[in-house]
This record gives sequence, C-alpha cells and structure tokens, in this order.
Amino acid sequence: MVKKSSIEDLNNLKKKEKGFNLPLYTLVEGTDVFGKGFNEKTTLSYISHNGSSFWLKNSVPVGSELKIIIDLPPNLTKEKALKLIIKGKVVFIEAPEDQNSRHRVSIRFENKYIIRADG
Repeated sequence: MVKKSSIEDLNNLKKKEKGFNLPLYTLVEGTDVFGKGFNEKTTLSYISHNGSSFWLKNSVPVGSELKIIIDLPPNLTKEKALKLIIKGKVVFIEAPEDQNSRHRVSIRFENKYIIRADG
C-alpha cells in the first residue's frame, strides 16, 4: 500500500519541476525484486530534467538502478531514428490496483545520458 505522504511528496516534486506528459515508447532494463534481470517495453508517462515515470509489470525495489531507452520522435531529431539512454534510481512505486496491473515507477536521473542512432 502506498503511504499518503509518499504521494504528496511526489506531487510536490512534480509541482516544483517543469516536466512533460509525453507518451514515448520506452525500453526499461533492470533487476526485479527477485534479482533477475529484465527488459520491458512500456510507454513513458512523464519526464522532466530530473526524472521520469512509467508503468511496469515487473516489480522493482525502491533504490534500484534502471536504464531507460526512449525512442525520440522523428520530428525532434530531423527525421533520424535516435534513442535517449539514461539511468536512474527508483524513488517511488505506486502499487497496482489488482494483481495483474502494472506498477507506476518513478526514477530520479543520474547526471549523464547518451543519445545514439537507432540500429
């Protein structure tokens, strides 16, 4: 169960940051709560200069490191297929409503990122 104060803290953080609700295709790589590596395709739901949020079926622990690979829209990249690769630590997890639902995971970015050509 998610504590109310955790939700308030996340909402306060979003109010302080300028971010975007961008539904970009994203690949998430990391280690689940059982220590098993995973790759999961999802859609980014929010991004700012400090972090992002997305929905995952895999359960991940708070504090774990994830790598996200975001497909950048062609209209932002002069029609080139580019990907933004960035790592971050899980800072917040919203519990699913039922067993078959996804978790909303929020990460705080590290300071470095990579943009590479797709392929």
